[in-house]
Amino acid sequence: MSLHPSHRVKSCCYTVSARNPARHSHKPAQDEAEEPEGEETEPLEEEDGEGAGLGSGEAFAEMMKHGLTELDVGILKCVSEHKGFSGILKERYSDFVVHEVNKEGKTVQLDDLSVPEEAEQPGSEVFTEEQKHQLEQLQLFKKKEGNVSIEMADDTKEKRTLVHKAVKTLYPGLETKTEEREGKKFIVAYHAAGQKALAAPRKHSWPKSRGAFCHFVLYKENKDTMEAINVLSKFLRPNVFSYMGTKDKRAITVQEIAVLKVTAERLSHLNKCLNNFKLGNFCYKKHPLKLGELRGNHFTVVIRNITGTDDQVQQAMTSLRETGFINYYGMQRFGTTAVPTHQVGKAILQDNWNEVIDLILKPRPGAEKGYLVKCREEWAQSQDPEAALKKLPVKRCVEGQLLRGLSMYGKKNIITAFAMIPRNNRLMYIHSYQSFMWNTMVSRRIEAFGLKAVEGDLVLRGGTAFVLSAAEAETHSIQDVVMPLPGFDVIYPTHHVGKGYREKLSADNLDIDNMRHRVRDYSLAGAYRRILIKPSDVSWSVINYDDPRISLVHTDVEKLEDQPPPVFNKEGKYRALRMEFSLPPSTYATMAIREVLKMDTSIKNQTQLNTIWLN
Repeated sequence: MSLHPSHRVKSCCYTVSARNPARHSHKPAQDEAEEPEGEETEPLEEEDGEGAGLGSGEAFAEMMKHGLTELDVGILKCVSEHKGFSGILKERYSDFVVHEVNKEGKTVQLDDLSVPEEAEQPGSEVFTEEQKHQLEQLQLFKKKEGNVSIEMADDTKEKRTLVHKAVKTLYPGLETKTEEREGKKFIVAYHAAGQKALAAPRKHSWPKSRGAFCHFVLYKENKDTMEAINVLSKFLRPNVFSYMGTKDKRAITVQEIAVLKVTAERLSHLNKCLNNFKLGNFCYKKHPLKLGELRGNHFTVVIRNITGTDDQVQQAMTSLRETGFINYYGMQRFGTTAVPTHQVGKAILQDNWNEVIDLILKPRPGAEKGYLVKCREEWAQSQDPEAALKKLPVKRCVEGQLLRGLSMYGKKNIITAFAMIPRNNRLMYIHSYQSFMWNTMVSRRIEAFGLKAVEGDLVLRGGTAFVLSAAEAETHSIQDVVMPLPGFDVIYPTHHVGKGYREKLSADNLDIDNMRHRVRDYSLAGAYRRILIKPSDVSWSVINYDDPRISLVHTDVEKLEDQPPPVFNKEGKYRALRMEFSLPPSTYATMAIREVLKMDTSIKNQTQLNTIWLN
């Protein structure tokens, strides 16, 4: 049932069980469909597995006692009126399936594993099969002789010109010349770059008529995007990969990837030796992919063991389809440890660099990987970056990068030392603070005015923000209203909630009128974000089943392998809610699920509830 716009929105009441949460991480986490802002995030090494290195589920649960809840990051309100119900989120990673939606609006699917047949190139008809083989061998430096001679049987200038052009077009890197021997003419092909080309033979072996980038669909299970690309790089040697967005680990995800000058054949071969991956739908294009150029993501989510009645489910899903959900930044944005990423971001913006170092390196409550505990203890006792660094077997985590910077540049050059952390990882700290501010102020806005546009709200017209008058507010809906992320290039609502930005920033010792930082990277321009998101393509069904181990989703790979779809027992003792919906980029599916279940999506809360449920 939809909430009438004039109604005030009440705080959510949470009742949910959930299984083991996402893995412990020491870098700002990304959403299952969230694109990093700006350049690509460099992967930072960490152990595999959920709570890797923590020994047991009890240890992980102990660590999460000190984690964040939704209340800690400003997530307070729901828009629907239905009574919440419990369910198990992500009991299996196959319960969360994400398909990218490309910029043309097409849902990316893996449905073809074949290698594309390339059309016969113009001019190739002038060569015999033996000559083609010899030219290919010469091009790849596999021919012992340094050239290939092609006899011109019925010699004409036109035919010689055709052969010269065909060699240069079809076999890049080769040059030709005409020679006369014993009254016969030959076209001689040889390497233009000579021995120098031996250092990079592949540079000279890519047909000019073929697009330089091989685009393919990557299907992955229980791996995040950067992990997947790291694995592919090990097999393909260093290569330039591009993609439109990063995808979550604990899920099945399907997305488009592009790689520079790697053939479809080589990529296809990896299907024989990789687990949890499948590559297909190969094609060659002249351009790479760019972050953020996707239309969004389509989600298939299974919530198991639900307690809600059919009426509750109907009300919840109808509200999601017709009203939507508050567009909060999800818990992934704020990290999973006792030190929230937005606190680090606040210290950066305050130019309080000693606090930045302390927050990242100090000992923290809760169970943690043994070597990190020892590293933090060493830092607390000695303040010696080299001694602390020696405690870390993995140097490319955030702590390792920072300690390496402190070791190289000293504690008097903290800004330079901090810059050893990859740029996008650093920026995610301050983006986390912006997200915290946005969540907090949107909760205040919903509390004050409910789900209707009011005088003083902001709307976008052609990308520019305008303040609504009382009359204009009557002609706009809550779907049009945006709220700003704080920065030097935004305006703020003129009602009392808008004025709360100044008060909140001032309480954090930040000046709303001076959001530029002496380090340009940390200057916040700000942005606008819609308060409410209404998903598209919403559908749902309640499924009965008996075996909790079976998958309840028919995956792309199962369809390719002609495996039958899952069969449901209408009299099964368990009930699951299977929902599908599409979201635009940079929105959080967990916030849509939260609206349906009225659940706290924090790992802390889910872990505690999961422990209760298991007991």
